[in-house]
Amino acid sequence: MSDFVRNTGRFIGVGAAMLLASTFTFSQVAEPEWAGRFDATIQRGLAENHMPGLAIGIVLDGKLVYVKGFGQSLLGPNGPRTTSDTVYHMASITKTFVATAIMQLVEKGPISLDDPIIKWLPYFRLNDERYSRLTIKQFVTHTSGMPDVDDYEWDKPQYDDGALERYVRSLNKKKLIFEPGSRWAYSNMAFEVLADVIAKASGQSFEDYVSQHILIPAGMIHSTLLKEKTDPKTLATGYTRAKDGVPSPIKAYPYNRPHNASSDLMSSVNDMARWAIMNLNRGEIDGNRILKASTYDVMWKPYAEVEYCRGSGPCTKPGASVGISWFLQNRDGRTLVSHNGGDDGFSTELLMVPERKFALIMMTNTDSPGVPFLKDLIQQSLALIK
Repeated sequence: MSDFVRNTGRFIGVGAAMLLASTFTFSQVAEPEWAGRFDATIQRGLAENHMPGLAIGIVLDGKLVYVKGFGQSLLGPNGPRTTSDTVYHMASITKTFVATAIMQLVEKGPISLDDPIIKWLPYFRLNDERYSRLTIKQFVTHTSGMPDVDDYEWDKPQYDDGALERYVRSLNKKKLIFEPGSRWAYSNMAFEVLADVIAKASGQSFEDYVSQHILIPAGMIHSTLLKEKTDPKTLATGYTRAKDGVPSPIKAYPYNRPHNASSDLMSSVNDMARWAIMNLNRGEIDGNRILKASTYDVMWKPYAEVEYCRGSGPCTKPGASVGISWFLQNRDGRTLVSHNGGDDGFSTELLMVPERKFALIMMTNTDSPGVPFLKDLIQQSLALIK
């Protein structure tokens, strides 16, 4: 689900006694001199805002130089501490994987960004005669006019292979909210449809395609779109704050297979750092090329102005635009490329400055990104490349 739509501004937490950090040294890179300052900011911020846990990674010059977990992934006296391999629900950052899959299929030739959706999904229908003109490009840039999801039914999850197509077929009563291509409006629903396009164009399930063509080549060994394949011992529990302020586990983990494409990647900060590095390298990591370098000229091209944007990310300021899923903004003459996410019990952030081979990856098992100290962390991180 979207960080733009569902975040509620709530924060949760644990006491300062639980703010124990676990550290993972990535490729044995020496800890930078500023690491202690970040440690202190995070520990203080978690304590003051009563948040259970946070995992963070910072990439400088294309190398992961700072990666740590703080707090707990499950509250309680014997609850596990957050580590850099703790697996979080990534929420809307999942959409960047959908975009990559689409562009892979564009490169290989089965699809074109200008293809109508119905070319690949002849059963796709809306209660709107304009549905037949909707294109893949409009869906992947949030310019289709598709409405958003009303109910993700986290409490009634589906797990079977037919769940995605059933969902797409169920949209036949929906109406567009504006003329396709005329402006921007965030739509999780559009990305569920794109997942079905990927499945039909590739001949694989959406989840198998992403695993075989993106996650495995990128070395993202702790990442999956299928909840049944996660290790419960490493999966963070999401929390929210009850009316009395006491942290409370979310009633249902935010997973439902029809919504995998918009929301449901489960990943660790170590894995997401590899994802960031692969994108900073314009499609390559450890000798494995996932996309052509030239494809990023298409992905990171502005297609529409973002009319509103909430969350802790850089698109809270005017002037943001959308590329192929990614959000773009100019800051001090540099392009910021980002996506954040928020669902019940979780909030996430991925911010890159390609010109400086910089990335910030941040994830918490809380369902609000709006606490000031998280914004401060973003600013402190960006200051490292000034």
